This record gives sequence, C-alpha cells and structure tokens, in this order.
Amino acid sequence: MITILSGGTGTPKLIQGIKEIYPEEEITVIVNTVENLYMSRGYIAADIDTVMYTFADMIDEEFWYGIKGDTFTVREQLIEMGTTELLKLGDKDRATKLQKAILLEEGWTLSEIVELQKSKLGIKAAIIPMSDEESEITIVTKEYGEIEFHDFLIKYQCKCEVLEVKYGNVPPSPKLIEAIEKSDKVIIGPSNPITSIRPIISIEGVEEALKGKDVIAVSPFIGKSAFSGPAGQFMNAFGYESSSIGVAEIYNPFLSKLVIDNQDAEYESEIEEIIPNVIVANTFMKTIEDKINLAKIVLE
Repeated sequence: MITILSGGTGTPKLIQGIKEIYPEEEITVIVNTVENLYMSRGYIAADIDTVMYTFADMIDEEFWYGIKGDTFTVREQLIEMGTTELLKLGDKDRATKLQKAILLEEGWTLSEIVELQKSKLGIKAAIIPMSDEESEITIVTKEYGEIEFHDFLIKYQCKCEVLEVKYGNVPPSPKLIEAIEKSDKVIIGPSNPITSIRPIISIEGVEEALKGKDVIAVSPFIGKSAFSGPAGQFMNAFGYESSSIGVAEIYNPFLSKLVIDNQDAEYESEIEEIIPNVIVANTFMKTIEDKINLAKIVLE
C-alpha cells in the first residue's frame, strides 16, 4: 500500500506513471483542499478533480486541468450574455463542480462526494481530501496587499512580489491519518511545497504520522527554477531557498529520501547534509515513459 500527497499539476503527472505499474486499488492519494472555493455556482476543487481525471484517463494534458475534449458551450453562452468568467470551465468539468456544490448544500461532506464521483468514474484508488472543513488561502503582495489566491494566479498572472502566504488550520478528514499509518511508503510528488504540500503536512497529526514511515519526495525544482507555477516566489516568502535545497529543508523532519533532477547533481552533497539519502534522476516528465521511469524510482 502506498499513499501519495498531491496538489497542483506536478504530482498527477507522477501518478500517471505510478498507476501504470502499481495496483490502483493499493494507491491512496491525499489531496490539498486549501485552494477550494465556490465560483460560477460550482464548487471548485481543482486539485481533487485533476487527480480524479488522471486516474480516469480523462485529464486534459495540455493544461493539466479539466477534461480532454471538453466543450465550452455554457461558458461561451454566458460570456455572450454579458457574464464574466475568469476561470475557463468546460461543460463536463462544470458538471463535476456543480454536483459538488449541490451535494454540499444537501449536507454531504467533501469526502463523501469525492467517494461518489470517483466511483462513478470507475476509479479504484482511494482519493482523500485533506479536510472536509472549509479553509482559504490568501497571498500578501507588495503591489496589491492581501489578495485571493486565484486572483494572484489568474487576474495578476503571478506577477507580484509575494511577502507572505496565509492559510487557516483545518482538521484532518476522517481517513487521512489512518491512510498514512497503514502505508508501506508515502510519496510526496513534485507539487508546490508551500501551497500544495505544506497545507497537508501542517494538519494536526500528519507530521507525526509521517515520521514513522518511509517517505520519499520528488523535488519540483531544477536549479532555482520550478518546473511550473510560482513555487519559487512562495518558497522565498517563507524564507527558503527556491531550489531542491529549500525543499529538503521543508521536508527534513520526516523525509527519508529526496529525488532531484540530473541537472542538480552538483548540489547532491549539500542536500545530503540535510537529507542523507539523495537520488539523482531525470525528473522532467515529458512522456509517459519519463513518468513510468520516475515512478519506478520512487516505488523502489
């Protein structure tokens, strides 16, 4: 049994490789929920939906968001009628998000909704939201003060100096701690350490559970640049170097092994002073073969 901590787009790419060589029914994925919000009458749980669509072979691999081949009839009609939609939602993807909103209003928990939706998609893996309680994430910027996370991403296109990242403490979902404790291995994918993974490990009981496990992480950095997104800006805001060295420092209390890219081999000895076991490999997941090869490394 393995448990994967996931958020953003990096980890789902690794999941795509893992599910090709590891029994799906023995995989559990704990997913970040701090970025969830209501928008366009739907409940947007982008990280959860990306994981579901990845397991169901539905993910739009151009953007690693939404459903491949989706149509945008509703969005186009809304815009034509004068409604502004910042987030580009496809019709099928919108249905997933509308169902979440409807069921939440009826009293369902997020965990129950995810269980329903993933079963309807024929997914055998367990997918666990990190919490069933609402949280929020805000970004304190030099230019605009405190702004919503999605405004930072979409409206301002990450073109701000990040001073601080804030998110609230939420309790773990019912099966979260148990999933970690029952795992033979925990994998932290190459997602944003600050906004995708740190909210999960900050939950009460998670770090202690991880300390007793074989935990392997894949760095989302090459040099001082992240594979995608504003991870570097967030790392600097928390006082960490924007690199695999900073990743090692964040995960140091519980990490057994860190996988870094071939291009970061020169930093191996420096990282080994923080994390004793460092693996150098190709972490750039461009093809399915790349993803499977990296999956083999983290599983072995």
